[in-house]
Amino acid sequence: MTAMIHSGTLKTIRTARKVGRPKLAKLTGMTERQIARLETAAAEHSQVSDALMIRLSDALNVSTDVLSGETQACETDLIPVVSTKCTNGCCG
Repeated sequence: MTAMIHSGTLKTIRTARKVGRPKLAKLTGMTERQIARLETAAAEHSQVSDALMIRLSDALNVSTDVLSGETQACETDLIPVVSTKCTNGCCG
């Protein structure tokens, strides 16, 4: 099955939460280029798999409804994610 993701919302939430494309790529199993394509898609909505939508929503800690544009992002969706120290060194 597929879901629709709102490209502007994805970028807004990612940048507000201070999650870079490299980190989001690692968290979701995507490449930075794939994320960039989703964020800069010519169409307002891009089609993605349900599994990818869930991985993106989990990584950004927002609902899939917010990422799809069905629900407007609220103030708590735009608060930066508290970073934790990575113990294996992959996150810098």
